Amino acid sequence: MARSDRRAPPVSGFIESDVEAMLVAPFFFGQISVRKTSKSFVLCHRDDEAHDQLEMFRNAGGAIEIARYDDDGNYRPLKTAPNLRHGWRMELGTMEELKRALDNFYPGRLAVFVAWQSGQLRTTPLRETLDRQSGMYRIAAKISDAQIDDLMADFCRSNGGCLRTILWKRDQSGAIASTKLPKEKFDPTWDQVQAAYGSGSFAFAKATADTATPATVPLLCQEACNLLVAACRKVVKAE
Repeated sequence: MARSDRRAPPVSGFIESDVEAMLVAPFFFGQISVRKTSKSFVLCHRDDEAHDQLEMFRNAGGAIEIARYDDDGNYRPLKTAPNLRHGWRMELGTMEELKRALDNFYPGRLAVFVAWQSGQLRTTPLRETLDRQSGMYRIAAKISDAQIDDLMADFCRSNGGCLRTILWKRDQSGAIASTKLPKEKFDPTWDQVQAAYGSGSFAFAKATADTATPATVPLLCQEACNLLVAACRKVVKAE
């Protein structure tokens, strides 16, 4: 198994009031819309906000089931891929349940966001991640810069790849992770869901000044994931 992800600090490790202050509904979290009624938090796919005939879930554990497969029934190995299935609605009574559900939909991303907001997030350059691989994945470190550019342009793109905003650099010199990805892919203020369809906006920043527009809580990437490490190995092996 590729060793690449250092676990983000647990949300419980931060002051709860600070976490809750960052999750003021309405907001978007990846492909999820979160809104607040007088009695509950209401979650659904962003595309389904105007739909009524949706499968109902009333506990945070349902998010695991929803996130497991896409609309065609295919398993989703990367939970931040832009293929979260449609057709569901979730009603949760407490903030604690909301946080659990968001973590089930996008494991670790809420903790990473909180750490980033509090200035405690550490990022790891790709070369460092690859250099610490062992066993069958050690060869991944031999990937060239040109190969990294080509691989990430497809693997990490928001449209069909991954909705995370990349915060890490390519190496210790601070080189950009990929020269073939748009600059918005590295900017946490951009809504990667909208960017995937060519209509990205500064949704997170804008929401602080325009309460009519739901904030977008970004899915942040502090380090190359296991799947990208495996893809790097595959590229090198192919040569």
